[in-house]
Amino acid sequence: MPVELRHFRCFTAVAETLHFARAAEQLGISPPALTKQIQEIERLLDVRLFQRTKRSVSLTSAGEVFLEEALRTLQQAARAEDAARRAGRGEIGRIEIGYIASAAYSGLLQTEVARFRADYPLVQLNLVEAPMDTLPVQVSNGGLDLAFIRPPVPCPADVNFMTLLYDDFIAALPEDSPLAAHETVPASALASACFILPEQASGTMEVARRGRFVPRTLPNPGGLVAVVTLVSLGQGVAIVPASVMQRVNMPGVTYRQIEGKIIPGAIALASRKHEKSPVVRAFLKQLKARQADR
Repeated sequence: MPVELRHFRCFTAVAETLHFARAAEQLGISPPALTKQIQEIERLLDVRLFQRTKRSVSLTSAGEVFLEEALRTLQQAARAEDAARRAGRGEIGRIEIGYIASAAYSGLLQTEVARFRADYPLVQLNLVEAPMDTLPVQVSNGGLDLAFIRPPVPCPADVNFMTLLYDDFIAALPEDSPLAAHETVPASALASACFILPEQASGTMEVARRGRFVPRTLPNPGGLVAVVTLVSLGQGVAIVPASVMQRVNMPGVTYRQIEGKIIPGAIALASRKHEKSPVVRAFLKQLKARQADR
């Protein structure tokens, strides 16, 4: 039979009070039951921990050494219990978060991460930028816990979307384009342009639908900075989120609104429908509460 935490608690109570009756009262047990616990631990260790007379109780030299270690053991046990409770409440743990570049350009990613860290400083947040079409699958298979994406995007049946921010589409044009002279650009005026596809192509497809043409496209070159760079080099135009205009000020590029009704866009959070992790649920709960307040 190994030494158990109850033995440590009984021993330290007697060692600190040097009085069996007071220690028993402190522990909420009877003096005979406490005496039995001390005898049991001495038998297990095969050593005398206390010198006992009718009038006094004192620690032996072995008891003094054991007291130091017993206190450390109880402190560590208390820390372990506290950590388990915190983890169960979602206050300790780790969250793997994927994101697309425009979630950072919009400021949404930074705002939500900072707010969560302020309330849950012991939670480790690991963030990674990744191609958008891979993010929902990674959330589904457990490679990621959450992902900031731009709907619409195909996703597994066990993944939910929560819209967090609306970020509409605008046109990024080469500075020397004749269209840059206009305040707004008619969709039909872009019929002959070559489109550089960003992470979300829905804006481009909507411009083509309004202009009644089939767009000539270049493959997505990477993040939004790469997209805007190709525009600055005169490789084509791009339909990008409006937040890019505020964050990416690159020589050779002009941003313009598209004529007519706005082309809606949004940033959403992808999460598993039946999330089990307390810490991930805490992140989702905090976000839902803020959405409800808006």
